[in-house]
Amino acid sequence: MRRRVIAATLLIGIVLVALGAPWLATHDPRHAEPTDQLQAPSPDHLFGTDLLGRDVFSRVVYGGRRTLGVALLTMLITLVPGVTIGLIAGYAGRWVDGVLMALMDALLAIPSLLLALALIAVFDPGLLQIALAVGIAAIPPYARVTRATVLDARTRAFVEAARSLGTRPAGILLRHILPTIAPTLFAFAGVSLSWAILNGTALLFLGYGGDISAPDWGIMLADGRNAFRTAPWIAFAPGVALSMTVFAINLLASGFTRPANRR
Repeated sequence: MRRRVIAATLLIGIVLVALGAPWLATHDPRHAEPTDQLQAPSPDHLFGTDLLGRDVFSRVVYGGRRTLGVALLTMLITLVPGVTIGLIAGYAGRWVDGVLMALMDALLAIPSLLLALALIAVFDPGLLQIALAVGIAAIPPYARVTRATVLDARTRAFVEAARSLGTRPAGILLRHILPTIAPTLFAFAGVSLSWAILNGTALLFLGYGGDISAPDWGIMLADGRNAFRTAPWIAFAPGVALSMTVFAINLLASGFTRPANRR
């Protein structure tokens, strides 16, 4: 419990910092000042400056808005079809299950980041395109996990009782099975959100985000690699922010792994 409180506090703090970026940032995150390039951390520039003289602290706090925003959009793209496919496949069974899972297995055979890169090539670079690509690539694992939990839940006594009373399949899925498997889905959602953040950052690191001057953790990591030996703070600051975010999400999600439904 204590670890989850710490994780929730840390995650809420990161989100509040990202939302409060206009008030917390000490400089314009896009403003370049060549005379201030590669300055070490100081009272004027808390996290130092980058190759163009931009304030790293301001870019980190603004970068959280883009990174977390893309990750949340990615999760929406993943969750709705992933849960829907898993619910239908797990409850319907037979040929419906076979066809849907064959499709998911075919997509799972392709490495997720490679699939996302292939989709980016189709959609063209951009934040929305990254969210679509990473979100679509994450659907098969989520559908598989949902299906597995549905297969277990549909054999329970309260589901059999609802079925014997004539409850329609949609009602059984939404009122009985979905609340039962929700803890597992929440836990895996944390894993998927972490995956979305890391893979979205990787695509931005590779330059698929469109505007390379925008404050974003992936873009900042890409900028920092060019001067890591002389100015490690450029990459260190967004790297720590990224690691803390993923750590907090995973630690918080682990609290949902124990089944919460006993009927």
